[in-house]
Amino acid sequence: MRVLITGGAGFLGLHLARRLLQDGHEVVLLDIAEFDPSEYATLGEPLPTGWEQRLTVLQGDVRDGSLVRSAMKGVDKVVHAAAALPLWHPRDIFTTNVEGTRIVLEEARRAKVERVVFISSTSVYGIPEKHPLDEDDPLQGVGPYGESKIWAERLCLSARQQGMVVPIVRPKTFVGPARLGVFQILFDWIERGKPIPVIGDGTNRYQLLDVDDLVDALLRLLTLPSEQVNATFNIGAERFGTVREDVQALCDHADTGAYVVPTPAPLVKAVLRVLEVLHLSPLYKWVYGTADKDSFVAIERAKERLGWQPRYSNAEALCRTYDWYRANKERLNHREGVTHRVAWRQGALRWVRDLLPSGKRR
Repeated sequence: MRVLITGGAGFLGLHLARRLLQDGHEVVLLDIAEFDPSEYATLGEPLPTGWEQRLTVLQGDVRDGSLVRSAMKGVDKVVHAAAALPLWHPRDIFTTNVEGTRIVLEEARRAKVERVVFISSTSVYGIPEKHPLDEDDPLQGVGPYGESKIWAERLCLSARQQGMVVPIVRPKTFVGPARLGVFQILFDWIERGKPIPVIGDGTNRYQLLDVDDLVDALLRLLTLPSEQVNATFNIGAERFGTVREDVQALCDHADTGAYVVPTPAPLVKAVLRVLEVLHLSPLYKWVYGTADKDSFVAIERAKERLGWQPRYSNAEALCRTYDWYRANKERLNHREGVTHRVAWRQGALRWVRDLLPSGKRR
């Protein structure tokens, strides 16, 4: 099987491509960012001999129709994971996430590709009161990112109506080796033994997902019969506690003296909103606006139709991500930006971190 992964240099693309290569498949990566295949070596066991000959790396923009058309040559299936993230400019979010999806679907249809798996997001649900959320609940995305994913899903549904096989995946926030971004800030504070403020009292339940569990689901969506997969699927951890429980479990695992501290949600959100407007914090509205809310989805459809079963709990996924960070942080210190695979500049949060005492246990 020859698989094109758009956004192939991103966090998900890194793990999915590695698993496909491990299983003997051919992989084409398309990404606007540069990618060094030697990064696969940081994720675990060595790949089988000859994997380099089965990997093609193309650098370019998913909005470039001619490039996408070229990337589709000889491809059997596509995983469309390329996306502009919430920290990007709204114009780039919509053109990348909506127009880029239109181009991928159109070029896949033109090339007679068997299947296009679209990576959406649970941000399409907005911030509802009802939980767990199932795939048929109303879509009311928050901000340009959530809204763009809704529009992209509509394009996928239209392609299905035209006879294409287009599974839609709505994963919860996923973590694992090589995941940085906002989690690097959390890991940095924990490693220093700082108190870890949670927005609110931390009794809300916030479901995460381990990237290996997501990859397991994607492999099933790529290989199972069309009639089983041509639908929309929530993907998330099955075992998760409250925010306070899961973050404290990570603090206990790190054994640095870090501990969870509740904070008044209205005040903290107001401060973070001001810092966001002044570009003094990397935390955007979706992060801090939902941090004290319940956020979890039903995963029964994926379990029943795909035979998929998540292996990792929230706490287990966070702990193994933290361990990877600790083992690789010296190599990563010079990399900053706005994607999930680099550290985010902490801005004013760094000042707060440095003012807080270290090493005091609960």
